[in-house]
Amino acid sequence: MGKMNQEEALQALLDKEAIRELVQIYCRASDRHDHELMRSLYHEEATDDHGSFFKGLAMEFIDRLPEIQAPMEILHHNVTTHNIELNGDRAEGETYVLAFHKVKTDTGAFDLLIGGRYFDTYEKRNGVWKFSSRAVLADWANLHDPSIVNLDNPVVAGSHIGKPGTADPSYRFFDGFQRGQRRLG
Repeated sequence: MGKMNQEEALQALLDKEAIRELVQIYCRASDRHDHELMRSLYHEEATDDHGSFFKGLAMEFIDRLPEIQAPMEILHHNVTTHNIELNGDRAEGETYVLAFHKVKTDTGAFDLLIGGRYFDTYEKRNGVWKFSSRAVLADWANLHDPSIVNLDNPVVAGSHIGKPGTADPSYRFFDGFQRGQRRLG
């Protein structure tokens, strides 16, 4: 492939930034249990492979999220390294992720910290990048049973505490991050 001209290079930067934003918004949608927002991030026929939780059409995965996320008192996804290969209106991405889960059970709660990657394909339609497929890969996991999360510790006294759903303080702080909304551009 030859050298890109300035216009092609600028478009590549814009496309990569839109894809990075898509991946970051996915984290917010997941952590806030915002299934409407999550649905807007995938093409209708997109697939999702979350291992034993789900493999199939992403829209069916999102339909099951209330059940899957019900025991998760805390979800906290952090994306780090993000490699993107563009090919016109299609792209592939390998995204490193640290995902913390505090999961309640009948006998108490446990913590699960997973270091992994997302293997994504993206497609731009009508100027908007969305997921065509997503697969989750675990590179390592750290389990604490029982949970070691302590939000009652004096070191966090007076702090705003994140919550799943609309109880999260971000909905009171920001006008631009409302439930189910994704601003483009």
